[in-house]
Amino acid sequence: MVQFIQAQNIGIAYLEERFSLEQTDSEAFFPEWWEHLPEISDLEKQYLDKVKFHFLRLVKHPPLSEETVKLVVLSPLLSLAGFYDEPFLIRSESSIEIAVENEDEVIRGRIDVLVIQQQLWLLVIESKKTAFSLAQAIPQALTYMLANPHPDYPVYSLVINGEDFQFIKLLQKDQPRYALSDRFTLYRRENELYQVFRILKKLSQILN
Repeated sequence: MVQFIQAQNIGIAYLEERFSLEQTDSEAFFPEWWEHLPEISDLEKQYLDKVKFHFLRLVKHPPLSEETVKLVVLSPLLSLAGFYDEPFLIRSESSIEIAVENEDEVIRGRIDVLVIQQQLWLLVIESKKTAFSLAQAIPQALTYMLANPHPDYPVYSLVINGEDFQFIKLLQKDQPRYALSDRFTLYRRENELYQVFRILKKLSQILN
């Protein structure tokens, strides 16, 4: 009998066991988040300062819902990075299923935001309420990334709960491996949205 498992109930250990997934800390595996990032203009910095200001203002009046996080933080970032323009297309709340080889299990889930170019999965963004740690979102994002129908291509993810941001890269060719970027937050004095935006901008250039 086939057992259906919700993606939000999946942990890293389960993915390691069922899909032979491995984490790597090699800088050479995921240079896209730190190496040769594009510069950003003063106008872009002003825009990102306003995004940070809007979030910090709203977070003083909880609860801050997932939809509000998308509207106030995520959508402006995607727009500024060019993901609403050609050749990218946005597909939201897509359903996925992953069958586990030699196991009577199917993982089901929904992707909060999926950026697609020419039918390739390029960037999965799993938005969470600010009350949730990113540690809860990372296994879910990896589950969705493993469902990429083009395993020869790398797939990237950004997990975000509004105040914290972390990028993931997954390569499935030969051996499924992933790596995490540093974690960025809006609660430091410097506006770390600058770095988040530079990484998004770099990914949009790579995937264009």
